[in-house]
Amino acid sequence: MKYLIVGLGNIGAEYVGTRHNIGFDVVNAIASRFEIDFKQERYAYRAKFSYAGKSFVLIKPTTFVNLSGKAVRYWLQKENIPLSKLLVVHDDIAFDFGVIKIKPKGSAGGHNGLANIENVLATTNYAKLRFGIGNDFPMGHQVEYVLGKWTDEENEKRHELLKKAADMVLSFGKIGLERTMNLFNS
Repeated sequence: MKYLIVGLGNIGAEYVGTRHNIGFDVVNAIASRFEIDFKQERYAYRAKFSYAGKSFVLIKPTTFVNLSGKAVRYWLQKENIPLSKLLVVHDDIAFDFGVIKIKPKGSAGGHNGLANIENVLATTNYAKLRFGIGNDFPMGHQVEYVLGKWTDEENEKRHELLKKAADMVLSFGKIGLERTMNLFNS
């Protein structure tokens, strides 16, 4: 069995350490755990590993967040992975910082990257790992907040949260979506 794990984020040094790149951070944490490296390939940086008898393909799209659908569609087709084995990891301002939940499907909720994926795939029926980044910004300053750097206080907690998110991704592949939701979503 093969799984495609997509971490959403933007390429470029100016985006490293920003809230919007938490998807990249989660797949980087997984790659680090398994001591594998990403290689630049078509539409994405890609890494591959096996765990619990399953094959995982990690990608960090190079299309920028708002055009992630092209990379997702390409790698689903190239690796011959069904939608049921796709998990997209993304930032979510609807959740307080530190809240991480996995869900089986649902709308983009204002996230342009998810909206593009849904448009390209013509469905909302794929799993999402929602990493809460909070919404502590004044009216009209959402873009600056999302593309902003983590605070020192957030950075202190991020390591443990990245570990939890990585555990959730591995659980998704090992025991399935429903059992992972029961285990981690509280």
